[in-house]
Amino acid sequence: MARPGYLLSPWPWRSAGYLLTGVVTGVLVLVGLVTSVAVGGVLALALVGLPLLCAAALAGVPVARLERLRLRLVDRDPAYDLHRPPAAPGLRAWLTTRVRERATWRELGHALLCAGLLWPVDALALTVALLLPLGTAATPLLMATAGDGREAKVLKLWTVTTWPTAFGVAVLGLLLTALGAYLLGVAAGARAGLTRLLIAPRDGDLGARVVELARSRVRLVDAFEAERRRIERDLHDGAQQRLVALTMTLGLARLDAPPGPLADQLAKAHEEAGKALQELRELVHGIHPKVLADYGLEAAVADAADRSAVPVDVELELPGRLPRAVEAAAYFVVCEALANVAKHSGARRARVSGGHRGGRLFLEVSDDGRGGARAGAGVGAGAGPEAGAGSGLVGLADRVSVLDGRLSLSSPAGGPTLLRVEIPCAPCELTDPSA
Repeated sequence: MARPGYLLSPWPWRSAGYLLTGVVTGVLVLVGLVTSVAVGGVLALALVGLPLLCAAALAGVPVARLERLRLRLVDRDPAYDLHRPPAAPGLRAWLTTRVRERATWRELGHALLCAGLLWPVDALALTVALLLPLGTAATPLLMATAGDGREAKVLKLWTVTTWPTAFGVAVLGLLLTALGAYLLGVAAGARAGLTRLLIAPRDGDLGARVVELARSRVRLVDAFEAERRRIERDLHDGAQQRLVALTMTLGLARLDAPPGPLADQLAKAHEEAGKALQELRELVHGIHPKVLADYGLEAAVADAADRSAVPVDVELELPGRLPRAVEAAAYFVVCEALANVAKHSGARRARVSGGHRGGRLFLEVSDDGRGGARAGAGVGAGAGPEAGAGSGLVGLADRVSVLDGRLSLSSPAGGPTLLRVEIPCAPCELTDPSA
């Protein structure tokens, strides 16, 4: 409104349209609420009117949705829907979710305010800021048509009998119209601000964006895990099988070759192929171990403990499969922690324990090493003071936080070191952990 071109811009007309649709909406909401409450109250004794009373209580939900659309006329910032999606499909789950939400009752209050007070204010603002100035500016037209060129009544308050006076009143009406355009902007801005405060507050928009950001991060983690599984499957079924065939072919050729330089070269090639196959198997296992995908977290942790250079005791009891992202994050935390135990702690023995309680997965990795692990250098069990920066579980701690989990470390000098992971999750009812 402070810009010079406001009067020639679409904003005055958009403000008028916003107020006009507010009047129409308010009248319709008033009629709908009064009808629903009256008919529902009469028929409540026969239980037939209860759905009408329930509909009246939830009338704020569709009204607020319409108001969020109308806000686009005068507000550039989008108004987000603050309602949560129902936990399950069906009308009952939807009603239960809506009744428990604070936003539902805020929207009902807005609907009542719109039906009882706001639409008369919108109508008054339109009348004072637009209709009266335009009626004044139309005085010469009224004098030429309805008054036969002899007289015209200005707003039905006084009579104009001469043309110079009629044109003077018209000029005054144009000036009032220009002033009314600013009044329309003020009224529409105040009305939109009140509406946003009730049904779409700015902090609510921020909260909705934070929720959407968290959901998008979880979707990215799922996509990342799916890509890891695809790469592991392609390497396992493709390159690894070709290397196995190559190793077998070289072994057979080595047996058939006569002693001499050729046999020596075949033996060397056979040995190199075996080393390449072993490295590829370790790479495939590090990307996404097949035992984790096929048998779950318990079997994968037991396998990691068997491959550890330090003896590891495993006490892990789970009620079944967990979501794939949770299993992957927990598994790689355990693997990194055990790797740090073997490299830095000087421990004689380590222990992995945990379970699922209260909707959360708990994992603990401890060792009897020298301790002194630092969160910035080695965020894992056994990452001693000599661990280099970035050699621990910093990345995995971020990965756990994406799943709304927590990773904590206790490692006093002299030991013992304890790494604890908590991730909220629910066991999968089906065999497929992607359910």
